[in-house]
Amino acid sequence: MCPLAEILYAKGYNITGSDISEGDTLDRIKNYGIKVYMGHSPENIDGAQLVVYTSAVKEDNPELTAAKEKGVPIAERCEMLGLIADKFKRSVAVSGTHGKTTTTAMLTQVLIGSGYEPTAVIGGRLPFIGGNGRVGTSDIMVCEACEYVDSFLELHPAISIILNVDADHLDYFKNLDGIKRSFKKFALQTSKLLVVNGDDENSRDVVKDVDRTKIYFGFSPDNDYYAENIKSLPGARQSFDLMNNGKKLSSVVLNVPGKHNVLNALACAAVASYLGDDGEKIAKNLENFKGVHRRFEILGEKCGVTVADDFAHHPTELEATLSAAMNMGFKTVWAVFQPHTYSRTAMLLDDFAKALSIPDKVILSEILPVREENTYNIYSSDLAEKIDGCVWFKTFEEITEYVCENAKENDLIITLGGGNVYMCANMIYKKLSEKESRI
Repeated sequence: MCPLAEILYAKGYNITGSDISEGDTLDRIKNYGIKVYMGHSPENIDGAQLVVYTSAVKEDNPELTAAKEKGVPIAERCEMLGLIADKFKRSVAVSGTHGKTTTTAMLTQVLIGSGYEPTAVIGGRLPFIGGNGRVGTSDIMVCEACEYVDSFLELHPAISIILNVDADHLDYFKNLDGIKRSFKKFALQTSKLLVVNGDDENSRDVVKDVDRTKIYFGFSPDNDYYAENIKSLPGARQSFDLMNNGKKLSSVVLNVPGKHNVLNALACAAVASYLGDDGEKIAKNLENFKGVHRRFEILGEKCGVTVADDFAHHPTELEATLSAAMNMGFKTVWAVFQPHTYSRTAMLLDDFAKALSIPDKVILSEILPVREENTYNIYSSDLAEKIDGCVWFKTFEEITEYVCENAKENDLIITLGGGNVYMCANMIYKKLSEKESRI
């Protein structure tokens, strides 16, 4: 919501808003002089000509109710994002079941580094810009295109990236075919260029009958942009040769781990090259990217134990993140996972068990319900039973106590999940810090 407020404020609109908790992002908005009310109340919308709301707000919200009663137009966040993006001639939408936030952030940093001055709306905090959005001065806008409840169908971008198409949000889409139908609609709403993961069968299938210019990226030389000579480097870094149709454009060093990030970088390289960047400029800007908040974010090392946190909450994401972690040279990798929604846990139970069998040790928290009731009769204990040596606890306090007592020097503890499990990472890091200070 906050990047949208920033963009509209910069365009001269009078903005007010409300929230239920303070935070750094809200402070950034207040610093513009934008009035933000704490708590939701009918009076907060007095004088408003339009009320924009996030999908996290329930229908009985007092401000939404008041807007309907007064006849004030309302718009969901994705509708407003679509309206804003339509004002940019060269809008770039980053879609895919996994990797959207990292790739949106990476592409934003690459384009800023090349002087394109893009506007950006990112689903996570990019340290390089000190937030999750920016207001640029050009006709380029980079934004995340979320498929959940077909939000991305509000967008009509000039350029679209399709990173992957996977079975997720099955509470809405029902099955993979449902997801693919939506991605095809999204592709058809793109006016100029589709940048597609050519190694992903579902992505290729989605765009095969779409009459648009296409650029494919991946590991296979059959793609337009591909990576050769991928190597792991010390300090969670990696390198590869950026190739374009048989020609080496540059050697790239990435300061983020995992082969999935090589794919993300290839997608960014394809867009940057299309816009006019040469290989050396692309390589330099990619190397400057240091990651996004909650995407393999390393909190630090205490008592010889490294603590990290990651947003991964789908089996495919867990597999990518945990495979990267296992190749970083740690003695033992401890994965602390918070299952996210009953529906996802129940429908992908075996896939979760397979992905969580990758690390050395696994600890589960209770399932985070988000918007659901447990009509699936599913519990963390059901998942734990399918993973050798897995344990589960009801509270973050119990998890913190357990891992801090058992982790040893040169171990990695990584918390994973789309909810508030980052709080557990902070608790673990604090406890290890206290322990180190007593040594």
